[in-house]
Amino acid sequence: MATRHPAPRGLRTPPVAAAAGIVAAVLLGAAILLVHLAVPEHPQDAADWVRDTSQRRSLHTALALLPFAGIFFLWFMGALRDHIGAAEDRFFATLFLGSGLLFVAMLFVLAATAGSLLAVTDVSRAPSAGQRALWQYGRHLVLTLLTAYATRMAAVFVIATTTIGHRLGLFPRWLAWLGYLVALVLLFAVGGATHLELVFPLWMLAAGCHLLVVTLRRHRTPAHQDPRAG
Repeated sequence: MATRHPAPRGLRTPPVAAAAGIVAAVLLGAAILLVHLAVPEHPQDAADWVRDTSQRRSLHTALALLPFAGIFFLWFMGALRDHIGAAEDRFFATLFLGSGLLFVAMLFVLAATAGSLLAVTDVSRAPSAGQRALWQYGRHLVLTLLTAYATRMAAVFVIATTTIGHRLGLFPRWLAWLGYLVALVLLFAVGGATHLELVFPLWMLAAGCHLLVVTLRRHRTPAHQDPRAG
């Protein structure tokens, strides 16, 4: 007589993953703020930055936060996809995944470039002409990645997520309006004013709090009463 083996159970997203958006928002917001403080938009002289130990410490702290911000952002994406379920649209799902992964990739490139700013400078002596040129190049690349490219990918991610959540009735109206407003700011206003990139972590914080509340309610509901069932 053949032995019957129990069917393997499918993997379930742990409830704690819903809090990833909140953690990612805090880490990313702090890192963006520190990068702005450490890498001024219009520095007077590279030598001033080299000798300013407070700015170098701020950049070191930002570099320590950025990898974890990217990791928790990926967890946030996974929790969002679990919240959406099988009803996601392929078009918007492609935008969601593509923009989110590109955002994390640009975030890590930004971190590597910012680290090079520290590597090419030495606080013990005045920078050479070559070091100043490399510093100016790195400074421009860091700010361009932050204000021009990563933020635009963040805008596409917000649009895709908000549209999916709104059409499926997963996001309340206030969160949908907030998402589209944040996307417009990230697409068109960032770069002209300082620190506007912080609206993305603020939106992540709002979406993460909503996702956490919904997830906790779902896990308190019996399986046969799951609101997504049927």
